[in-house]
Amino acid sequence: MPARYQPLNYTPPEPEEMLRRVRSFYEQMRTRRSVREFSDHPVPREVVELALRTAASAPSGANQQPWFFAAVSDPATKRKIRQAAEEEERRFYSGRAPGEWLAVLDHLGTGPEKPFLETAPWLIAVFAQAYGLDENGKRTKHYYVQESVGIATGFLIAALHSAGLATLTHTPSPMNFLRELLGRPANERPVMLVVTGYPAEGAQVPVIAKKAFDQVARFV
Repeated sequence: MPARYQPLNYTPPEPEEMLRRVRSFYEQMRTRRSVREFSDHPVPREVVELALRTAASAPSGANQQPWFFAAVSDPATKRKIRQAAEEEERRFYSGRAPGEWLAVLDHLGTGPEKPFLETAPWLIAVFAQAYGLDENGKRTKHYYVQESVGIATGFLIAALHSAGLATLTHTPSPMNFLRELLGRPANERPVMLVVTGYPAEGAQVPVIAKKAFDQVARFV
């Protein structure tokens, strides 16, 4: 079947407007920090839903959209996630992680205790679909899954930050417990938790620096 097309709805902005937009976005995103101290102040579901809709609008390999986002606000479920995550984290910090890895993490002050998994109003579990299932339950191959899910997660984080919320990407390893706790199918692999909400009053973040521009990009 030949591909179907429709006109692109696009009006090019003037160069000055283009620069204004990209500068505004840059100034907003450069203030984003990973936060580990969250307030329990509620965040409207509609805000999270619109951020998820933004994530779902991301490009993907062959437009297969190989992702699923489970947004968790239920206190009992968050408690179970915290308990399972801390169990894996204790194994990580007490022997599973090599010393050089722990040394890299040391300046961040992280440890196996993850109270933010209960305190933050929303936990968004990101799943990557290794393969799809058609209407008859037959497997369909997915392409560029890792890349596609990474792009969508970037959209999600940007949308949440744009809304004025703090975020943290949390990756307990292994994290297959998320599939079981959230009732997801075998073709979905949990990738990370995006923790989001308001930062706690007086929240602090580590003093860090980003690489210089010429270390991460160049024009050729």
